[in-house]
Amino acid sequence: MTLPDDRPAEAPRPDKPEADYRELVENASDIIYTHDLEGRFTWVNKACERVTGYSVAEAMQLTVWDVIAPEFQKLVRDALEKRLSPEMQIFDLEMIARDGRRVPLELAARLIHSGNRPVGVQGIARDVTERRNAALALKASEDKFRGLVEQSLIGCYIVQDRKFVYVNPKLAEIFGYRQDEVENLKTVEELTHEPDLPVVMEYLRLRTEGKLASTHYSFRGKRKDGALIDVEVHGARTEFGGRAAVIGMLLDITERKRVERAMRVSEERYALAAQGANDGLWDWDLRENRIFFSGRWKAMLGLAEHEVGEEPDAWFDRVHPDDRQRLFGDLGLHLEGRTPFLESEHRVRHVDGRYCWMLVRGAAVRDAAGKAYRLAGSQTDISTRKEAEQKLLHDALHDGLTGLPNRSLFMDRLGQAMAFQKRRQDHRFAVLFLDLDRFKNINESLGHTQGDQLLIAVGKRLSRCIRPGDTVARLGGDEFSVLVEDYADADEPLRIAERIQDALAAAHDLEGTEVFATASIGIAMGEPHYAQPEDLLRDADTAMYRAKDLGRGRNAVFHASMHAHARAQLQLETDLRRALGRGELRLNYQPVVSLATGQISGCEALVTWAHPTRGVIPPGDFIPAAEETGLIVPLGRWALQQACRDARAWSDRGHRVSVSVNLSGKQLVQPELLEHVRSALDASALDARRLRLEVTESVIMENAGPAALLLTQLKALGVHILLDDFGTGYSSLSYLHNFRFDTLKIDRSFVSRLELGGKHAEIVRTIVSLARALSMEIVAEGVENVAQVTALQLLHCDYAQGYLFSRPLETSEFGALLDSHHVFALPLPPAARLATEG
Repeated sequence: MTLPDDRPAEAPRPDKPEADYRELVENASDIIYTHDLEGRFTWVNKACERVTGYSVAEAMQLTVWDVIAPEFQKLVRDALEKRLSPEMQIFDLEMIARDGRRVPLELAARLIHSGNRPVGVQGIARDVTERRNAALALKASEDKFRGLVEQSLIGCYIVQDRKFVYVNPKLAEIFGYRQDEVENLKTVEELTHEPDLPVVMEYLRLRTEGKLASTHYSFRGKRKDGALIDVEVHGARTEFGGRAAVIGMLLDITERKRVERAMRVSEERYALAAQGANDGLWDWDLRENRIFFSGRWKAMLGLAEHEVGEEPDAWFDRVHPDDRQRLFGDLGLHLEGRTPFLESEHRVRHVDGRYCWMLVRGAAVRDAAGKAYRLAGSQTDISTRKEAEQKLLHDALHDGLTGLPNRSLFMDRLGQAMAFQKRRQDHRFAVLFLDLDRFKNINESLGHTQGDQLLIAVGKRLSRCIRPGDTVARLGGDEFSVLVEDYADADEPLRIAERIQDALAAAHDLEGTEVFATASIGIAMGEPHYAQPEDLLRDADTAMYRAKDLGRGRNAVFHASMHAHARAQLQLETDLRRALGRGELRLNYQPVVSLATGQISGCEALVTWAHPTRGVIPPGDFIPAAEETGLIVPLGRWALQQACRDARAWSDRGHRVSVSVNLSGKQLVQPELLEHVRSALDASALDARRLRLEVTESVIMENAGPAALLLTQLKALGVHILLDDFGTGYSSLSYLHNFRFDTLKIDRSFVSRLELGGKHAEIVRTIVSLARALSMEIVAEGVENVAQVTALQLLHCDYAQGYLFSRPLETSEFGALLDSHHVFALPLPPAARLATEG
């Protein structure tokens, strides 16, 4: 529907749908306008003033050339002269607002025709300022952080499959390469001293496989000139290009190592003092059992000079109780001569009550018999490093969005539960695998930001549903899992699943938008026969898909038979991929009968599969698999082409019947659908009025945006559009108004209850009345007995189909039925029906 070129002061009152439509357009957030071929605006909505600053009255005095930025005017002129068509074309350009601002727009425009003559342009313009600013900010942020890495005084790297996929200039410099030679650094082996290579490879493997958290170690590197250097690396597991890699930093510690080696052969106190520079120093006289603490040592713990004596307990009593045993063990090993140096990390109490992480290094001085009589060293505050390591460890094991344990931590705890069950066979545990139903729709309709808010809210509700000691984790996307452990009642996992369903049933408030979320939950009980945690999670996942098959928002407990079903489904999908190329698919046709004359007015095309080993497979057994895998798109195109060819063949034999073809949700969001329909009509030379495309109410609901334009374009071809399964969805009336269907099909669930009379007949009567008011034809499907036909005739239903008239027939059988000019006997003949209408 095109917009009016003017606004008369006194206009006839439009019908309600037209008034609603006009109000919607007037108050749309995007600018909606029309202009003539010279560029003079003939209509704009109220959004014009908000975006451009021009009032509607001012805009009507302008042309597009007054507002489009000069550098984009040639693009628009070329489009008007060459490219615009009745179909929408998309442009990115800028306009000049009333106050001189440049406003970036995303513009969709098409020609308006009067008859076959173009008379103007209709368009929609969206202000994309925020989107462009966000993109510029993102690029600036990326450039900033890339610059920090490129200018860093620390070598940075990413290693994948033993190869360097990125190194910064500093790392190249450390190994003696010029910056322009960075790309020639290919493998870890090229930069590693051969004897140290096994250690480096093992650390890389453990990190890549996620078996080692972020840590650091040192090895000897090999420079370009062959010289050996000491390097220290810090690394952690990451993802690069969708695969596991290791990212980290590398420091040249050659000088530090040289100093450390020199310290071992130099005078003891001088070496130890050098080692402890800027750190707390201590010197323990083992014979007198007295320790000297430097002023720096005391200051680290907030102590004044006089507050600490020389007793060893002044140190040991401040060590965290959980760390004392480890410290004493390290001291004992070194004093016994079993380690060359003392090195221990432990927590020491500050005077303010907090504990600081300290790194203590030291060395013993021994007599001729090898007995230690003195031990001296340094104390370094490593609290900041420890906090960073703990954060890295937490981040490595927890989901960044919800804060819940991630897959790695969940699998570790699941493995521990399995190991504990092997030691104590009465230990019960179970895994719940959750997948949010229709989360993709929420993301696409509300955006990823609110989708993330929903995931956070779901994570919080899940955490409130579990018991102390249980684990809830986010595995990725909209998938969550729960580990239920050590329960006495065998039904406890089911009760937790029900609690989760109840908790999720309440609405979620996402910044003022109310959203309802349900989950399909699969449950796998921990059994001794499971060998790996992955096996148990896989079975819970399988049970979850079974719950989805049951209707979503359900729970299902894993059973071994589900594996066989999953394998059968996989084989079915594999066979289906080959079926089209092998010509195994067939179309059957079910007659649509006029309830006024008993004659066949059309048919519905139904796909069947002539499987080479399983025989004929009905559509209900393979169409869901085709939908799931995306094969429904080529399958639907084939069905469309074949149905048009068959209908044309019947037409050539004098039978002017229509053929109905079902459209799936995946087809309805494919822009190519319009071309597929046009191609099928052209190839078969079928009159477009003989083709009827059926869409279900649920498909329209899930794809309302893309469907609106496509259905409008299809109707422009002359094709009829049918709304199938009417009354089984949630928003039937709004879709009847918005999409302007030609025919409404009454769902078989309503037809089957017609014989009961009362409210059941009234429902059908209401549907028929509604269709009549909207000038739509009515088809009742699933008709199985004469009583239903009589009721439908009395309700003035136009057409019917069902097993009472005929089962779906092969192409040749349906053609023979048409050739026989068969007329079905009706309970009420035409004359009687006319009498009831009178």
